[in-house]
Amino acid sequence: MKKILAIIKPFKVDDVKDALTSININGMTISEVKGFGRQKGHKEIYRGAEYQTDFVPKVEIKIAVKDDQVDEVVQTIINAAKTGKIGDGKIFIVPIEDVIRIRTSERGVDAL
Repeated sequence: MKKILAIIKPFKVDDVKDALTSININGMTISEVKGFGRQKGHKEIYRGAEYQTDFVPKVEIKIAVKDDQVDEVVQTIINAAKTGKIGDGKIFIVPIEDVIRIRTSERGVDAL
């Protein structure tokens, strides 16, 4: 099993969710986060004054999947989230040692 962490632009959340649902990925956790990568934030203008925003708003999507689903899920996220502009985001793939469904005590793949 793997955990896929995707950090994407906020306006792409619905596109990614719909794309993942279309490939039968029905469980995910979404968090609003802030950060920066190579773009190092951006400049904004408020009431005529320009100021630097160091942290850019992003959305983090967490999905637990079976090993054989990883490539399809990653490609689906890329296709749905990509704008071709700086700041499209990153995807991290992390191994999961075990999963336990609290309600039924199911473990492993059955708990997904």
